[in-house]
Amino acid sequence: MKAFNGFTEAQEAAKRSGGAKLPKGAYVCEILGVKIETGQNGNSDRMHIQFEIAEGEYKDFFKKQYEDNTSEDKKYKGKVAIWLPKDDGSEKDSWTKNNFAKWPNALEESNEGYKWDWDETKWKGKKLGIVFGETGTVIEGKEVVYVEPRYPASVEAVRTGKAGEAKFKAKNGYGEQKTTTDFMSIPDGIEEELPFK
Repeated sequence: MKAFNGFTEAQEAAKRSGGAKLPKGAYVCEILGVKIETGQNGNSDRMHIQFEIAEGEYKDFFKKQYEDNTSEDKKYKGKVAIWLPKDDGSEKDSWTKNNFAKWPNALEESNEGYKWDWDETKWKGKKLGIVFGETGTVIEGKEVVYVEPRYPASVEAVRTGKAGEAKFKAKNGYGEQKTTTDFMSIPDGIEEELPFK
């Protein structure tokens, strides 16, 4: 076999990523950006939050994962999308409001002097805790387990170990297959790419 250009760099990147997987648990994160996406076909609007782990052993995890990925269609995976209420008085809308309210609450508790004023652009640079849980799904006939952000918490709750633990979530027929593949993080195609980087 003939040596090819860039092998040494690729080898070093592979060593760094080395199949690194973010374990489930709670992490102190910093928000890198927020965008609102208008709902289509009657769906609610969504808030897309891009973030990075800001403290501890996994600090800069998503940045390193992105930099070490050599594929042409790589995506930054430190992100979460939150459905926004339609304000239509339905039971589902009430759940959506309660779910959304957890995010500004966590930000207020984590950033001294910050008060939610309906300007999501002010979230950039702020810290909060995010609790990650494992999700099992089926992709191309194979069971896959990955870790995804589930809910926010205060920075203090993360640092003191009181942020709680997300339950395992199964979807798309997970548990009905025989083969399980363990991915490093959220597989491509599970969520849309953020509309910004």
